[in-house]
Amino acid sequence: MNRKPDGLPKFDFRTVFNPDDYLHFYVNSLSDEITSLQVDFLVSQMALSSPMKILDLACGHGRHANRLAQLGHQVTGVDIMPGFLKIAGQEAKKLGLDVTYLKGDMRHITFPNQFDRVILMFTAFGYFSDEENFLVLKNIARALKPGGLFCFDTHNRDVFLKGFLPFIVVERGKDLLIDRNSFDTTTGRFINKRIIIRNGRRKDAPFFVRFYNFNEISGLLKKAGLPVQAVYGDWHTKPFTSDSRRMIIIAKKE
Repeated sequence: MNRKPDGLPKFDFRTVFNPDDYLHFYVNSLSDEITSLQVDFLVSQMALSSPMKILDLACGHGRHANRLAQLGHQVTGVDIMPGFLKIAGQEAKKLGLDVTYLKGDMRHITFPNQFDRVILMFTAFGYFSDEENFLVLKNIARALKPGGLFCFDTHNRDVFLKGFLPFIVVERGKDLLIDRNSFDTTTGRFINKRIIIRNGRRKDAPFFVRFYNFNEISGLLKKAGLPVQAVYGDWHTKPFTSDSRRMIIIAKKE
């Protein structure tokens, strides 16, 4: 894979997160049923019984932000892709919701002690250098009010590697999403030389994600001032174990 000057693999954000392609191929992972399960988890495990100020980072097309706004919370959604923000805003308007959607990069957010809760959903952490990933955590800590909670989910690297597949193909009609996967053990990065074929046309959409084991990510969170309060293995609040495929972490600002 081609490398950028900083040594990281090439990452084409605009192609990887093209809203039309993304929603086309990930439709089963973004269903109303799954979204409802995740929002129910957030309500119960992040004590969202009374109205709060919530920041949804990498909010995508607003599937969590709009649901939380429907429950009476004051929600701000931030995403780097204008196409997703347009969809989120249109849905909020249709539902009569007052949600603030902002175009922004999580590496550069500057909210000072502003939110009761921050969420970062659907493996949206780890797309940058190690230094920048840590900067994201520090920015989240800065955005939270003292005692505020942060929730995010990601792969459990130890289990992910046990079931690692070098190739995955997703078919939607005649369209194909072809993932050509590798893992760099020296950097902890999952690397995907993705190919998208839609309407007979090919697009290359390479990307990488930094995966962590629990010990590693909990150390980073503590260093950022966000010690872990709880970790779960799925959205049904199953306990996190050595066999858990995912880590759903709740951290608290000191």
